[in-house]
Amino acid sequence: MIAYLVNLATLMAIFGIAASSLNLLIGYAGIFSMAHAMFFGVGAYVGAQLALHVVADVGLAALAGGAVAAVLSLCLALPALRVRGEYFVAASLGLQMLASTIFGETHILTGGVGGLTGIPAPTLLGYDISSPVVYLLVVTSVLILTLVFIHSLIRGSFGRGLMAIRDSESAAEAFGKDIRSLKTLVVVIGCFLVGVAGSLLAFHMAFVNVESFTLDQSVLMMAMVIIGGAGTIYGPLVGVVTLMALPAGLSFLTFIPSTEIGTVQQFIYGVAMTLLMIFRPSGLVGQSRGRR
Repeated sequence: MIAYLVNLATLMAIFGIAASSLNLLIGYAGIFSMAHAMFFGVGAYVGAQLALHVVADVGLAALAGGAVAAVLSLCLALPALRVRGEYFVAASLGLQMLASTIFGETHILTGGVGGLTGIPAPTLLGYDISSPVVYLLVVTSVLILTLVFIHSLIRGSFGRGLMAIRDSESAAEAFGKDIRSLKTLVVVIGCFLVGVAGSLLAFHMAFVNVESFTLDQSVLMMAMVIIGGAGTIYGPLVGVVTLMALPAGLSFLTFIPSTEIGTVQQFIYGVAMTLLMIFRPSGLVGQSRGRR
């Protein structure tokens, strides 16, 4: 039971980093990306390849995965500069579908549909951190650093510029904001952070394949942000805990057949999202802050 809870907490911390990075785009810049799982996967594959062929150091793998994801994020940043709203959603959706095909077919880099297996136990600065509890502490530390970084970023002029773009891009441009630079930079930062999360996931699972980085994963991360409260620091964490604790809780209900848990889970998700949009449209954290 303890091992299960530690594993669940580790996954929550990893997805907390990923959801917080997406919140930068959605909550603060108003950029609705459907391709976030693509950069999540890039970070995971880069981290896995580094561990398999060079060194299994989590710090190096996370930096490498984040850096490669940040460079490739220009594929998302360029359409973000040209289109907005539903057109950008369509462009990012096409990019995500293309990435899923590439992940499944590029056997040399990704292992194809079978994925990459046998990822070695993680180390950090030469120390073994393969113990589940120790690895949880490392991932939680990265999550805390991510939240502190985002908080400091949003409180400055950069954050105010992003929120101006979110509220009215035309007005922000009229007041002299460099729309192109702000959009490009926020996409690069968000994709770097989700690339770091992907590398951490690769070491935790010791296996990565295309099934973990499909459109469904992008939708899940977006739901975490929206349910918790877009444009808030802790909202994505609330969304992560809510959406990841539900399937864990359903597995303990013996009167629900194991084959039906997925169906029940989707039904509850649908009802919860509908009620949330009606009664708390700004999310769990966002609505409570508004009331205060």
